[in-house]
Amino acid sequence: MTDQELIQAVLNGNKQAFGVIIKQSEGLVAQIMFKMITDAHARKDLVQEVYMRVYLSIGEFKFQSKLNTWIGGIAYKTCLKYLDKRPLVTSEIMEGDYPLMESGMETRAITQKELAGILKGAIDQLSPIFRTLVMLYHQEQMSLEEIVAVTALPEGTVKNYLYRARKLLQKSLLVKYKKEDL
Repeated sequence: MTDQELIQAVLNGNKQAFGVIIKQSEGLVAQIMFKMITDAHARKDLVQEVYMRVYLSIGEFKFQSKLNTWIGGIAYKTCLKYLDKRPLVTSEIMEGDYPLMESGMETRAITQKELAGILKGAIDQLSPIFRTLVMLYHQEQMSLEEIVAVTALPEGTVKNYLYRARKLLQKSLLVKYKKEDL
């Protein structure tokens, strides 16, 4: 079914159609939640809140983007709203002092699996917004235009944040590892 057909079915009371929408978007919503929210209990509640908002406002979808992109935007804004209501913790500070990842590396070659773990550890030290943008761009392979649609940030801001996130990753990795090891 197309996005239009799914939405129309939901508006006509078809609960299975909404289940299809959830199935199609749950991966993106989960990625956003896991990158922005560290508390597992809060993530569970926020996912429910996201899909409640989607259900209640589905008739307002304007088809100016993909349905998944619109739902991703709702998830992103829900996370930001949650983060705004609580104080920042040290690992969520965008710049400056933040905890570096642990390293037990010996002087041997790093395997691809270890390298992926090292990179994940460094990404996890970024602020929630930086983590999310890196995930959307590099892991979900979203275009800048799609990320702008999800986050409602100006394109220049998205580019700037991605640049700053990469610089922070580079800095934190080079503090612990030699460039040739990576």
